[in-house]
Amino acid sequence: MSNSAVTATATSDTAVELTHVTKVFWQSRPTGLFRRDTHRIAALDDVSFTVRRGEFVAYAGPNGAGKSTTFKLLCGMLAPQSGRVTALGRDPARERIAIMQKTGVLFGNRSELWWDHPVRASFEWKRRVWDIPDETYGRMFKTVCDLLELDDFLGAFSRELSLGQRMRANLGLTLLHDPALILLDEPTLGLDILAKRQMIGFLKRMNREAGATILVTSHDIDDLTEMAERIMLINKGKLAFDGGYEALTRLTGDKRLLRFTSPDPEPNIAGATMVSREDGRHCYEYDAGAVSITTLLRSLADIPGVSDVETGRAPIEAVIAELYRSWTGKGNEGAGG
Repeated sequence: MSNSAVTATATSDTAVELTHVTKVFWQSRPTGLFRRDTHRIAALDDVSFTVRRGEFVAYAGPNGAGKSTTFKLLCGMLAPQSGRVTALGRDPARERIAIMQKTGVLFGNRSELWWDHPVRASFEWKRRVWDIPDETYGRMFKTVCDLLELDDFLGAFSRELSLGQRMRANLGLTLLHDPALILLDEPTLGLDILAKRQMIGFLKRMNREAGATILVTSHDIDDLTEMAERIMLINKGKLAFDGGYEALTRLTGDKRLLRFTSPDPEPNIAGATMVSREDGRHCYEYDAGAVSITTLLRSLADIPGVSDVETGRAPIEAVIAELYRSWTGKGNEGAGG
């Protein structure tokens, strides 16, 4: 497994560091009327990496891979069984309040907005409870309202907002205290194309202009490659890859999906492999580095009744699966970036 990012980085230049971190949970399951079996689940298994201040890092993996556990360790919500965790030079388990004063955390499936109050009231609540200085609040309030276009619904109740509006408002709330470290778990979850582009553009600007260190998770590899230059892949509690997207494609190929509709039950697509088909909707996988789009279109032209053609990168689960297949029988050879 890759620990390529663990380098001799000066402490003052380090935003996040995990050193041989293991976090284990125990799960009890019934095996009979009066019996239960206990299973050990290693959410993180000897994970090490370093993130420098000002980096924008994608942290990806399937559900249950260990992403949320990592974020909770960095926030001080959990403590590791072994190893060392530091965030902004502090131990989160011992100095949680000090760290959270400089950290913004957003989980895409949760909201800190008051459901039956205007969005502005949630912002004012955070200002007072967090004791945010007037200068910081005024500057960040204007920044998030302008860049996330919140002005039109600041007076609306959270329950009245669309998903995209609620995600933007939650992100704005997360950033009101001008955090140096930003942890985002699926911030584009459920957003339409326009809202997603707006969210990604805002995050890149925060990283570029404010120098914020950002760790972001997503199941959408397109989002990850657009946002971050460095990608860390985690699977079953192990760090599987740490490097740039080009290094990842050298290991796995540039995996893409081709989807289209056709009444043909088994269309033949040169250079592509069928992944699924249902009710005339077909999905094929291909390597964009080995097969040109021109070749694919020629194959499609020979298939009767083709419509609704679309392509996109393979989901992160497929990328990780291909990565592990490439390592079969090779130990740790090839890991890293």
